[in-house]
Amino acid sequence: MKRLPMDDSFKVNRNPITLREIVLEKLRSAIMNFQLLPGDRLVERDLCDRLGVSRTSVREALRHLESEGLVEFADAKGPRVAIITLEDARDIYELRCVLEGLIVQLFTLNAKAKDIRALEKALEVNRKTLAEGELQQVLDSVQGFYDVLFEGSGNQIAAAQLRQLQARISYLRATSVSQTNRRGSSNEEMQRIVEAIKSGDPAAAHQASVDHVRAAAKVALDYLRAKYDENGSPLREMATPIVLAEPRIAR
Repeated sequence: MKRLPMDDSFKVNRNPITLREIVLEKLRSAIMNFQLLPGDRLVERDLCDRLGVSRTSVREALRHLESEGLVEFADAKGPRVAIITLEDARDIYELRCVLEGLIVQLFTLNAKAKDIRALEKALEVNRKTLAEGELQQVLDSVQGFYDVLFEGSGNQIAAAQLRQLQARISYLRATSVSQTNRRGSSNEEMQRIVEAIKSGDPAAAHQASVDHVRAAAKVALDYLRAKYDENGSPLREMATPIVLAEPRIAR
C-alpha cells in the first residue's frame, strides 16, 4: 500500500482561548474594575443571561475565582464577590513587604544587564499607562514590572508564593491606584527601586521596595477603613491606624 503524504488536514486546530477562559476573564475583570463589588451575590442564572453562556462555564469560572480568593461560597445563598477585610488586606501587604523586598534585593544581586534593561522598559510602560491608560491596563503594566523582577531574582519559590496571591494583590492594587492621590507617586516609588538596583545597593533596593508597598498599603487601607465605617462593619473598631510590621533584610 502506497503511503500518502500528510497534508494540512492532519493538523490539530487549537483555539488558544477557550470559552471557560473568556468567561473567567470577564468575571475577573468585572471584579477588578468594581463593576461587581465585595459582597455582591453572583447568581448563576443572571450571569448566564448576561454572558450568554451555559451554567457549566459560569460555574467553572466561579470555582476558579474562588481558588484565587476573589469569590467565596460563604453560605447557602450561593457565591458572592469575596470581601477582603482590613485584617486580610493588612496581612497581604505585610507578606508583600517581606517577599517583594527579598525579590528586589535578590534581583539587585543576580540580575543581568538584559534584566535591568527589561525592568527599565517595564517602568516606562507603567509611566505611560498611569498617565493615559484604563485601570486594567495600569494593573497589567504594574504586573509586567513585577514579572521582570520575579524572573531576574532567581528565587522562583518566593515568586510562586506571590503569584498564588496575585488576584487579591491585584484587587488591592486596583483599590489604591484608582484613588486620585496615588497614581502619580506610584511610578516615582518604582523609579526609586530601579535606581537602587542600578546602583548595585541591595539594602537600598530593599528599602525602596518596602517604602513602595507601605505607601500603597496606606492608601488602600485608609479606603477600606472608610468603607467599613460607612457600612457599619463590625470591624470599625479597627479605625486606629494599621501599622505594618518592619520586614527584616535577608543576609
